[in-house]
Amino acid sequence: MKTRIDNVTAVLPDEVLKTSVLIEDGRIAAIDPAIHAEADETISANGLHLLPGVIDDQVHFREPGLEHKEDLFTGSRACAKGGITSFFEMPNTKPATTTCELLHAKLKLAAETSVVNYAFFVGATHNNVKELKEARQTPGIKIFIGSSTGELLVDDQHALERIFAETTLPITAHCEDESTVRANAARLANSTDVADHSNIRTHQAAVTATKRAVDLALRHKHRFHVLHVSTAQEVELLANRPDWVTAEACPHHLLFNTDDYERLGTRIQMNPSVKTAADNNALWRGLLDGHIQVIATDHAPHTLEEKSQIYPNSPSGMPAVENSLALILNQMLQGRCSLQQVVQWMCEAPARIWNVENKGRIEVGFDADLVLVDLAKKATIRDQNQVTKCGWSAWHGTTLKGWPVRTWVMGREVFCEGKISDQPLGQEIRFSHA
Repeated sequence: MKTRIDNVTAVLPDEVLKTSVLIEDGRIAAIDPAIHAEADETISANGLHLLPGVIDDQVHFREPGLEHKEDLFTGSRACAKGGITSFFEMPNTKPATTTCELLHAKLKLAAETSVVNYAFFVGATHNNVKELKEARQTPGIKIFIGSSTGELLVDDQHALERIFAETTLPITAHCEDESTVRANAARLANSTDVADHSNIRTHQAAVTATKRAVDLALRHKHRFHVLHVSTAQEVELLANRPDWVTAEACPHHLLFNTDDYERLGTRIQMNPSVKTAADNNALWRGLLDGHIQVIATDHAPHTLEEKSQIYPNSPSGMPAVENSLALILNQMLQGRCSLQQVVQWMCEAPARIWNVENKGRIEVGFDADLVLVDLAKKATIRDQNQVTKCGWSAWHGTTLKGWPVRTWVMGREVFCEGKISDQPLGQEIRFSHA
């Protein structure tokens, strides 16, 4: 199957160029404004922009065990709609992905259901170093240093030292200091005000745990990635670190803050919590300065019924994959950043940081994971139009400019003008470290 995309403005690794792109056998076969090769399908894309498919390195698709919230099929279809062609899923399912056997079971399930490309982290516990050392076919190891329960909560220093010292896979972590969170929760135990979520999961909780994790990484010289940075202090902490200590920000921490609790309530209850408007600005500066390299979603859906419970019974987390690219494109069009920076943060950097083979760039020979965007298109996010199984968005009622209109995974169309594939076209993501 050959597809030619004509007269498109493509965001290439070193330039933005009006050109034509030829897709053949799942790869980018040619990039040339004078392509005249015959194709099975020719798409006239005048006025549209072609980006590499987004790589989202932090999603929770809830399968197995919590499929009433989301599953690999519905989550991957939401990805396709949002221009995300590859996702890395987190291990806090039921059962948690803490063994090689459970990791392979997830890979098998995704091969049968996922519309886009997929990978799965293996979760650390206090006593599964042997499994972590043997794991392959994974982007890396996920540690919950706070904000988890049961075997996935690892806050014992000896266990953390062993994981950093004895394993070789890249490590990523949720960093919130558990003792700080518990002390604050005890102090505010009678509160039913969701705004107190940010008074429990404070700046101190995030900064203390991030300092601890970065110290472990530096002492053991272990490749490390900080998930969902939420504070200005963490951005400062991450400045001038070696290039093997990296970090990311999420749309909710970039765009929401504590002033939004009154309007949105538990819809923006997240771990780590949303912080202040000053922290929003610091995260954007961190991205622009290169101290934060990646934008990912931390897509963590719950049903609206669950989220509507009175705090603190309401769970933390929100869906985001089908709107994240549009949210950041809208910011770009308002002058916050350039289109090349959007591609750098959402496509190129995740591929580079996680050693993803043949993805993240529009380059001859690379996989044809591509998204066509219309920077002139305006649309309003509505709960009732969400593809995610939970059926709502914290951005309900928000009008954005700049939307994905067509998505390809390995050269096969999975989304086109509102129609989403229901075929398992995704492939297992390959990592050079594995």
